[in-house]
Amino acid sequence: MIDEAAAWAHLDALAKPTRSLGRLEKLAVRLAVIQQHLTPATRPRRIVLFAADHGVVAQGVSAWPQAVTGLMVGTILAGRATSSALAAAQGCDLRLADVGVALPPAPPHPTFHARASLGEGTADLSVGPAMTVAQFDAAWATGAQEARRARADGHQVLIAGEMGIGNTTSAACLTALLAQADPAGAVGRGAGADDAMLAAKTRIVAAATARARAHLPADPRAAIAEVAGFEIVAMAGFFAEGATLGATLLLDGFVATAAALIAEALAPGTRDAMIAAHRSAEPGHGAALHALGLEPLLDWEMRLGEGTGALVALPLLDSAAALLSDVARLDELGV
Repeated sequence: MIDEAAAWAHLDALAKPTRSLGRLEKLAVRLAVIQQHLTPATRPRRIVLFAADHGVVAQGVSAWPQAVTGLMVGTILAGRATSSALAAAQGCDLRLADVGVALPPAPPHPTFHARASLGEGTADLSVGPAMTVAQFDAAWATGAQEARRARADGHQVLIAGEMGIGNTTSAACLTALLAQADPAGAVGRGAGADDAMLAAKTRIVAAATARARAHLPADPRAAIAEVAGFEIVAMAGFFAEGATLGATLLLDGFVATAAALIAEALAPGTRDAMIAAHRSAEPGHGAALHALGLEPLLDWEMRLGEGTGALVALPLLDSAAALLSDVARLDELGV
């Protein structure tokens, strides 16, 4: 068994001053423990982008109209989105799974997963449940299927990204619900909400979270279904199944971490497979990471989503793996 002590002992025996690489060595220890190997692998790797619409956009919580979700799906598939460019730069395979986009692009594409039968986005969470428990289960199953596909294809590191206008409203609700964060403190500007939008978003998050919290002790799935998004639940299923199958999970920003909270709540121990890539500029992200016991690698004020923060952090994982695998030991040098 590779525990933290074994990983540190290996690092301390390498041809370098002890602990001279600071947090890179902490990352190497985390990677070795997750993979249970002193020569961990960070390639091949895959990012799956889950896309869905959110009915709460009708309440004016976003600076962008709902149609942008479908437009961005097309941009991702054309290889022109930020996530597409970063995935290509980092040698990371990319797939996109539509779990409820009202206006997806028509042409088929090899990275485009068959559409899940979840309708055209969630209901408006400000007036009632965002989804039924049956829809929750279907979204979770879609994510789990993508994790199984990724592992069957040999991918060692898995990233979940998302595209869904309005999804930071859902993420704020989930952070307040599952990380016991103050609803007002969990709400941020998302993709550019102005002051009026932010005030409306805060009111909606507080009310919806209170409604969901009433269901949490007796039926956690129903409580989460009150405020979640289809793409967020799919990411949760992806994380839980990926952890079960022995993958290393590189966690992106606020929305992905809300999905991680769901995964940990319903499949305890999932967080043990996670590495937090960064802390986003969204104010609720820190509370979500704290609830999961994860320390982010980067704090660069990123808030794009689409898995971009995790993609930017991939070279750090490569460096940690190289340190463990390729550096000579002192005893090899006769020291």
